[in-house]
Amino acid sequence: MTMSQTKSTAAETPVTPRRRITMERVYNAPIEEVWELWTTKEGIESWWGPDGFKTTVRAIDLRVGGELRYAFTAVAKEQIAFMEKAGMPTTTESRVRYTEVSPPNRLRYTHLADFIPGVAPYNVDTVVELTQTAQGVRMTLTFDAMHDEHWTEMAVKGWTMELEKLAKLLAA
Repeated sequence: MTMSQTKSTAAETPVTPRRRITMERVYNAPIEEVWELWTTKEGIESWWGPDGFKTTVRAIDLRVGGELRYAFTAVAKEQIAFMEKAGMPTTTESRVRYTEVSPPNRLRYTHLADFIPGVAPYNVDTVVELTQTAQGVRMTLTFDAMHDEHWTEMAVKGWTMELEKLAKLLAA
């Protein structure tokens, strides 16, 4: 099973003043398997997080109003050095609040971006849509741009790495 399509675009939305980023992938896997990797402790821990980081799920309550609490821990030398240089801890505790849960097709959540030095915490809205097609499962990931272009680029790079890890996991 391989990732057979890659596309990234940006779109404006009237709901928020920040622009939206959209990334699409097609996975040759059952939709239930892709959904499970997005919505279970074992699934999330197996691929979520950029290269050089480990994800540990502290708690998951997969329902509207429920939360996912997890920790990103820098484990590679380069990431540890980056975090220290940026004045950030090597482990960052994060929180997601689910705003829509429609198995196995749609997941929406807000992620509290409270880890950026010198920036007031703010929410990042994220939508994951899964659609079964003849080519496989089309996954569309749409999320708010961050507070500036540098952090938006870092978010896109991070998601790109994570979605590549997801593709490799589904191909195994």
